[in-house]
Amino acid sequence: MKKSLVILLAATLGLAACNREKKGAGGLLYTIHNSEEKEKIKEGDIVKMNFVQKNDKDSVFYSSYENEVPQVFQAQKKMYAGDNQDALTLLGEGDSATFKINLDTMAHYTKQPKNEMFKNDKYITFVVKIEKVFKKNAGEADSAFQKRASEFFQADFKATMDKIKNAEDGKLKKYVEDKGLKTTVAASGLHYVIKTPGSAQRPVLGDTVEINYTGSATKKDKDGKYTVFDTSDQKTAKESGLDKKQMGRTYGPTKMVYGQTVPGFTEALSLIGPGGKVTVVMPSKLGYGEQGNPQAGITPYAPIAFDIEIVKIIKGKPAATPAPTMPVTAKP
Repeated sequence: MKKSLVILLAATLGLAACNREKKGAGGLLYTIHNSEEKEKIKEGDIVKMNFVQKNDKDSVFYSSYENEVPQVFQAQKKMYAGDNQDALTLLGEGDSATFKINLDTMAHYTKQPKNEMFKNDKYITFVVKIEKVFKKNAGEADSAFQKRASEFFQADFKATMDKIKNAEDGKLKKYVEDKGLKTTVAASGLHYVIKTPGSAQRPVLGDTVEINYTGSATKKDKDGKYTVFDTSDQKTAKESGLDKKQMGRTYGPTKMVYGQTVPGFTEALSLIGPGGKVTVVMPSKLGYGEQGNPQAGITPYAPIAFDIEIVKIIKGKPAATPAPTMPVTAKP
């Protein structure tokens, strides 16, 4: 057998072995996808990790990749054999794996019932990639280790945020092009397309506007779709699966006080009157900025898009500009 063929065969067998599911203690199932053969994670190490959390049907409940910000945490002592912390000890920096944590074992040792989201599942699955393992030096005092780790991860986080911020313009332009929008760009940076101007009446501070709206992310999800994070339309909510996250939500035209939204949304409302419709794409400085809105799934420095229709304007008393809030907080 030729030497090159022997090497290829060995590599293939090694890859197959690496990707074979194995059984661990406590009903743990795990598959090591890649191993850099570095020192494994130990209690007290500070870990930077990307991961995806799924159920037995492969539905994703959380992804740090979508948020674009890896999780940083200190490895703890395992509560029982086969728990999350125990699984991490199988990995080192640069490794990737899939862990299936047995939910019955978890319920037994934690004395807690299954989470409602996973009540029909046998496992909670984590697909993980260990980006960094920050270890204590031999003889290093705890205070010195914590100071060194804090300085490292603060600088690392800033670099991550700078990278996300610098990519924002590209994301906004790509969304506009992908949607085929011929936008006008306001001095504020708001991109807009007025589909129907509506009547000549415009809302002013103190007015209440009754609107229909749908808000979506400008980054595609794993299915290649733009995620709807808020809507007043029940059909749209059902089609996007948002209705399952907004149990008890009342759909239909929504009332809100003009000016009590993020700046980009307020500006969008000023462009049309009753009967008017507008599509806007706003940079993060007009939306949720460097903080994002985790509750709505909006990441830091994320452009967001809205389709808005003003149904009517209810005149009110002139008022000072209040602090911005999410459109969804307004009640019908």
